[in-house]
Amino acid sequence: MTSVCDVLLSGRPGPSAHRPLDVPALLGAGRAPAPFVVEATADRGCLYAYRLLRRRVFVEEQGLFDDDDLDYRDEDPRTVVLVARDAAGAVLGGVRLGPEDDGPDIGWWRGSRLVVDPVLRRAPGVGAALVRAACAHAEEAGVLRFEADVQDRAVPLFSRLGWRPVRPVRVAGRPHQTMRWPIGRLARAAAGKAALGPLLRGLSPGGRGWVGDDGAPVPGGDLIAACDAILPSMVERDPDWAGWCSVLVNLNDLAAMGATPVGLLDALGARDASFAARVLTGLRRASSAYDVPVLGGHTQLGVPAALSVTALGRTASPVPGGGGRPGHPVRLTADLGGRWRTGYTGRQWDSTSTRTTGDLRAMLGAVGAARPAAAKDVSMAGIAGTLGMLAEASGCGAVLEPAQVPRPAGVTMGDWLTCFPGFAMLTAGGPALPAGPAVGAECGELVTGSGVRLRWPDGVETEGVHGAVTGLGTA
Repeated sequence: MTSVCDVLLSGRPGPSAHRPLDVPALLGAGRAPAPFVVEATADRGCLYAYRLLRRRVFVEEQGLFDDDDLDYRDEDPRTVVLVARDAAGAVLGGVRLGPEDDGPDIGWWRGSRLVVDPVLRRAPGVGAALVRAACAHAEEAGVLRFEADVQDRAVPLFSRLGWRPVRPVRVAGRPHQTMRWPIGRLARAAAGKAALGPLLRGLSPGGRGWVGDDGAPVPGGDLIAACDAILPSMVERDPDWAGWCSVLVNLNDLAAMGATPVGLLDALGARDASFAARVLTGLRRASSAYDVPVLGGHTQLGVPAALSVTALGRTASPVPGGGGRPGHPVRLTADLGGRWRTGYTGRQWDSTSTRTTGDLRAMLGAVGAARPAAAKDVSMAGIAGTLGMLAEASGCGAVLEPAQVPRPAGVTMGDWLTCFPGFAMLTAGGPALPAGPAVGAECGELVTGSGVRLRWPDGVETEGVHGAVTGLGTA
């Protein structure tokens, strides 16, 4: 049975005993807290009351269904039901939401069966609060496409709440509008790179053909240099991990250009020797694990935490980040082993700290062995943001297919496309990478235009990252 999303019913207001209801936290109102709450529930009594409300409205009053409005989504264990309950615990309304398809959850969800007790019709607050709560829950669950089929009478309400119309449809013989909640998570992850173009104008970092690349060819030879700094807050919070990551991110930058690492230089600021030792312990562990020596550096005590590392590598023919062209397939190669780093769930995936030196060096050498047309290692801009940078340097746009993206089990699509994934390479126009324990798959293509769009299994494309990511332009 096709799902229906309905909102406040037309008709006369309910008895005066039912005052207008509101949820300030959801609606942004400044009034005193209203006597109802919206919450996810698996309680059998609440679910039964919610289904009775649906039958009363969709079957008995509106005649949308002959007998009942139950369908396969009610039996799907992934379906989430949100209910609004008053102070006495009575169910005033509800809505359900969950994955669109019966296969793996790829971040495409649908909301449906939104209903409010007919006694409360025209009462402001309950329906809108349920809609807002559904949007918030979907985004928290890592959803990147969230839609609902809305009865025409409810379109103005959804529009006021920020939903966008997609297309007219008929559901159960009645006119509806498919509407979409705009989720800007991918764009927000990439937004931190937007200042680079204006800041670096006139510097042309890397030189012509390499602007915006992960490393920089040193003129007159085969040397490649890369330099990254670690966020001071991360150094303060997790000094050992910061030391490890300072090596990891720089060696990934060299790997993206097909360079073999030869050494590291570090610059460390710390409040005292004890703290500096904790940072250097992580750096030393990574240096040993990757079998890349620390050649030298600088350490200063009595100052706020700061850490940056420069990595040097060699290749006679670097792989550019801007070598892609429209029509090139895009491949993601990522190490899916490991887990979220403790304290960084949804933001940093740790696949490297338990790998052997052989595994780590196999991943570092993969781009150099495969020689794709373009390559970039996935940075803090996430998979989608980094793909946007590769496309921007290549003078084009990109399409990413979430259903084809290699992803660890149990990790949401929203988290995976916006986190720092440990080891992950985006390549265009080349063969599969021989990357040891990392796995790869074609999951998109470069196209004319700019930015990154998501292409879903039904062929629909939604916006991921709008326009240029860095403003540095083509390489």
